[in-house]
Amino acid sequence: MAKNEFALAFNEVLEEKQLAKDVVISAIESAMVSAYRRAVSASTAQHVEAKLDPETGIVTVLAEKEVVEDTIVDDRTEVLLEEARKVNPEAQLGDMVVVETTPADFGRVAAQTARQVIQQRIREAERSNQMEYFERQVGEIVSGLVQTSNAQSTTIGLDMKAEGVMPNNQKIPGERLKLHDRVRAVVMEVKDGTRGPQIILSRAHRNFLRRLLENEVPEIYHGIVEIRAISREPGARAKVAVSATQTGIDPVGACVGIKGVRIQAIVKELHDEKIDIIQWDQDPIVYISKAISPARVNGVYLAESEGSRTATVVVGEDQLSLAIGRDGQNARLAAKLTGWRIDIKSVSEASNDALRKLQNNAELAALLPAAVESIPQIQEILVKKAESRPLTPEEYSALGQFVDRVERRTIQIKEEAARVEVERTIAARADIPAAAFTTPLEQAGIKEHIFNILTEAGFETVGSLMFSLAADPDKVLGMPGIGSKAMQNINESLAALTFAQPEPETKPVPEPVMTESAAPAAVETTAESAKKPEEAPTEKKQVEGKKDTRKNIEVEDEEHAKDGVVLDELFKMKSEIFQQPAAPVEDESGSDKKKGKKTKKKAVELQYDEGLGTVVGRKIHKRGDSTPDNDWE
Repeated sequence: MAKNEFALAFNEVLEEKQLAKDVVISAIESAMVSAYRRAVSASTAQHVEAKLDPETGIVTVLAEKEVVEDTIVDDRTEVLLEEARKVNPEAQLGDMVVVETTPADFGRVAAQTARQVIQQRIREAERSNQMEYFERQVGEIVSGLVQTSNAQSTTIGLDMKAEGVMPNNQKIPGERLKLHDRVRAVVMEVKDGTRGPQIILSRAHRNFLRRLLENEVPEIYHGIVEIRAISREPGARAKVAVSATQTGIDPVGACVGIKGVRIQAIVKELHDEKIDIIQWDQDPIVYISKAISPARVNGVYLAESEGSRTATVVVGEDQLSLAIGRDGQNARLAAKLTGWRIDIKSVSEASNDALRKLQNNAELAALLPAAVESIPQIQEILVKKAESRPLTPEEYSALGQFVDRVERRTIQIKEEAARVEVERTIAARADIPAAAFTTPLEQAGIKEHIFNILTEAGFETVGSLMFSLAADPDKVLGMPGIGSKAMQNINESLAALTFAQPEPETKPVPEPVMTESAAPAAVETTAESAKKPEEAPTEKKQVEGKKDTRKNIEVEDEEHAKDGVVLDELFKMKSEIFQQPAAPVEDESGSDKKKGKKTKKKAVELQYDEGLGTVVGRKIHKRGDSTPDNDWE
């Protein structure tokens, strides 16, 4: 084959199979190696490789052979020293050298032998490419032609010569797919099968509707409008909750389009499936009211408990069938969309329920005296309704107001009871030592068979058991195998336990020291020093100089000048000295004190300065001069 002919044929294969160039070259080279081994019956232990020139199509086979001196016994595994040194000049006798060993008629033999291998490798490469491509398409819409259809599934031809399978339960009910029809579907799953990737398609999944909205509504594709939730019954009805991420955007109008052109294109694709677009709201009451559309809602009352959320929706008599929908379809879709269990009632039915609550609950009746007074009027209206007599709009309004008052007060009572229960639980937990929650239950000394029952029930620490007993003793007593004697053993074992109290953290209080060069600082006295009178300075001397009614204190050592006042003087001071913390003063004489040098004795007189509003210390000279030379604030 000429150079250009081989290159054209090679490039044609690459384009037809949509494969990478190196993948095809590797497949051809591997096939040539297999053809060489089969042609010369070479051992699988011998290293053999093939090189293909994609421009000329020439294949060169290289094999590993042993270097011999002059006689070749088996030319498949041996080569002369002279030939070996053409490849490797340093080759020696007994070495293993990779040399060219292409047979003379290998082109024709290889073409016949390697055809199946090449085709197999190309098929494997195609499957691998298909697998990688469609794994990236999971959750996206793909388009294809219907190839076959039977009672179980429909086969659809896709890109890259792949085939997708759509089970009948993933088709839109009532939709008939004809041969060679072009259909769109969303890729649900991709599996690796023996005959290539298994691609599972769906037109009934809610993600198919999500992707259709993204394709038809540019605002959704660009993130200006966000799809919050989708509930769908394929072929019948769907509800979509949308919200805008920018102010001034109408999300419902953007999805519907001018004269409904956008939503009509999606409805046509979904075999005339009705689609309700509603605006998502953070308030669950508003959100549920819109989810019940097209029915008008009189009131929504929420009740949350452990593991369940129930919304009671009250609608007018003429809106009840519309709110429930055919076979409860509208209510089901609204419940899936909002995540709440929805109970739809008419005004008269809700009025009967509210009337029973008011008559059977004394606490509720005491809180609603106006509603109690209106009971005769409500009963009269309900009797009139039961006799199928028409009601006036005012009477319907009276029923709605009565239901609203009773339901709202009932919700408030439940919320208050829940709040009290939470506070009681917090108080019960606060009474239990923190160390109990880290103490294993086996250290409680409970009998073995009782301990096994508690462990199976999930009690692992002493604290969890004590908390359960404090919150609800009947919960433990109601467990199988726990009776009065077992409860007595549990209570006695827990009462005998003692827990180490955590040591309180003590923070060191900075103690200022007054020196001659210190900056002015307020005198601080802590409550700790007041409790420990032995820490107050014990060595005092009367100073010479001017006599005064206040006591003069002479500090013998810097260590005794921490507070600058003794305990007796502390209680005579005014309370202002406790309001400002004293700034710590650097002790300039600390280095001298460490060396054992004596510090200079000073006398300090404490006086209350009305102008400054605090106590000041004044240094008194022993020479009798009454004028102080330094003050401390």
